[in-house]
Amino acid sequence: MIEMLKFHGGLTYGQNGSHFEPKPVPPPLPNRCDWEIDPSELDFSNSNMIGKGSFGEILKASWRATPVAVKRILPSLSDDRLVIQDFRHEVNLLVKLRHPNIVQFLGAVTERKPLMLITEYLRGGDLHQYLKEKSSLPPLTAINFAMDIARGIAYLHNEPNVVIHRDLKPRNVLLVNTNADHLKVGDFGLSKLIKVQNSHDVYKMTGETGSYRYMAPEVFKHRKYDKKVDVFSFAMILYEMVEGDPPMSNYEPYEAAKFVADGHRPVFRSKGWVGGLKELTEQCWAADMNQRPAFLEILKRLERIKDALPADNHWSIFTS
Repeated sequence: MIEMLKFHGGLTYGQNGSHFEPKPVPPPLPNRCDWEIDPSELDFSNSNMIGKGSFGEILKASWRATPVAVKRILPSLSDDRLVIQDFRHEVNLLVKLRHPNIVQFLGAVTERKPLMLITEYLRGGDLHQYLKEKSSLPPLTAINFAMDIARGIAYLHNEPNVVIHRDLKPRNVLLVNTNADHLKVGDFGLSKLIKVQNSHDVYKMTGETGSYRYMAPEVFKHRKYDKKVDVFSFAMILYEMVEGDPPMSNYEPYEAAKFVADGHRPVFRSKGWVGGLKELTEQCWAADMNQRPAFLEILKRLERIKDALPADNHWSIFTS
């Protein structure tokens, strides 16, 4: 039977001829053609603007009958060398990312103008808008939201390819749906991919990168910093979720960053600081970045705080 099959072109699999032996499958090649999108496939007929920045606009559109978010570079900047460089950097970074708490990259238009970056469209909007409408969140909701953000950033901070977000703020955290039961981290325009030798490396990066109100003091002071800048920003977001107000809300963003860099921190007022949530927040915004916990440790502590909540708190997420 085997000889007859071979005579008719049959092939054996594996060294011993067993078809049960797994055949190695080569990994997909990271060629541009894998994710390059033909702009004619993007339907903007019912599009609406969902965001705007200094370099471009973000539109809700349709791609192959699927709702998508399209970041489109302004035509006037399509020939700007630095803008193109930043755009390509973001695309090359997003291609490498794949996690349930990271906004999913679908493709990009890089061979024609305007340059466009296409990601999944999340119907729930951003956390900034959600907090504006809801004000302070019940403790369980705040903890669940914090855990989703922490999972996404813990993935980014994984070695040996560490990604520092560098602009973690409520506007860059998106709600998957209007039920607000799942969050994803997005907008990697300022993110940095660094190959590190060990977890204690300090990256030679300085400068005011990110949004002032959520900015770590070492960044504001133009000092060397590492991935712990994201931990600081996370603490500021956690504070805002529990308190219902942005950190240092009585200051303009730049003044708030300066006030924080001088050693000051937001004041705790809410009764929602359950368990060890307040202590965790204080550690996360410690002036010494080495004192800030890593996100895997943050997740363990949030889990413990959540488990210790009284039973009635566990229903609060459905009534928030």
